[in-house]
Amino acid sequence: MALRLGQKAPEFSLPDADQKMRSLGEFTRQGTVILAFFPFAFSGICDKEMCTFRDGFEALQGAGAQLLGVSVDSSYSLKAFAQTYNLQFPLLSDFNKKVARLYGVLQNPWVGLGYKGVAKRAAFVLDKRGMLRYRWVTDVPSEEPPYAEVMKAAQKLAA
Repeated sequence: MALRLGQKAPEFSLPDADQKMRSLGEFTRQGTVILAFFPFAFSGICDKEMCTFRDGFEALQGAGAQLLGVSVDSSYSLKAFAQTYNLQFPLLSDFNKKVARLYGVLQNPWVGLGYKGVAKRAAFVLDKRGMLRYRWVTDVPSEEPPYAEVMKAAQKLAA
């Protein structure tokens, strides 16, 4: 089921790359949140996506905005991914695919490879009350998010 703009985003708790449980509310209480779902760490386009977000997000951090990367990778893979690319934002492991399902971004099967249950590439921007203010989802794994549009949506809320 697709989330609608203005709807309260589903709450969740997932382990981060250090296996610490993190809840969505922990971040929304601090301000604007960008949830960036990606299929797999170390897979070319996902690497580029997370690095592009990393490089463009610094300007919003001063306004209290948070960036969270979410994938079905294990915490161990995400830790290596964060270290390899110097990703200074939390990466959350949705290994059991619960959150991708909640947000309507679980792709099953995944593009001709037969993988069962991979997160679609998606970006959600939430305000500090956890309300969905921006949504972008693609069924095409090679398609990158409209970075400037995502950042503009977050910047508008963080201002």
